[in-house]
Amino acid sequence: MKIGNPLLPDTDIGPMISSSETMRAMEWLNEAKSGGAKVLTGGGRKENIIFPTILTNVTKEMRVVKDEVFAPVVSIVPYDNYDEAIKLADETKYGLQAGVFTKDIDNIFKAVDTINVGGLILNDFPTFRVDQMPYGGVKMSGMGREGLKYAIEEMTEIKLVVIKR
Repeated sequence: MKIGNPLLPDTDIGPMISSSETMRAMEWLNEAKSGGAKVLTGGGRKENIIFPTILTNVTKEMRVVKDEVFAPVVSIVPYDNYDEAIKLADETKYGLQAGVFTKDIDNIFKAVDTINVGGLILNDFPTFRVDQMPYGGVKMSGMGREGLKYAIEEMTEIKLVVIKR
């Protein structure tokens, strides 16, 4: 993955939004490492750029797993079967989007019924977005929805006028 200026079309990973967010994410990474997480790749930073990081041997109690890290960090959590995997995906106080890869239609419907998120993307990654989609989360992942219809509603003050002649 190419790290660099996010305004350039060939850049995959850009800088964090601020120094304080860089330091917060690095604190969470260091906390996970101290708790036994293993870094398969990445784990470092240069200024406000955190190198793409893959963690294993994480626990549900680690902030890199239970909270939204908002950094190029992924935690690999093993599971024994599909039902356990979708239950794990829903065991969070957040619910913006999730991605599930399966060819089994029954597994698709299990995911739809089990994972409580604002958007469930099947067989693609959960950054898929089209402006007219009702993009937004549930639980502690935001309020309301983005998208054309929702923006118009948000910026419109409805007024009822009744005239009797």
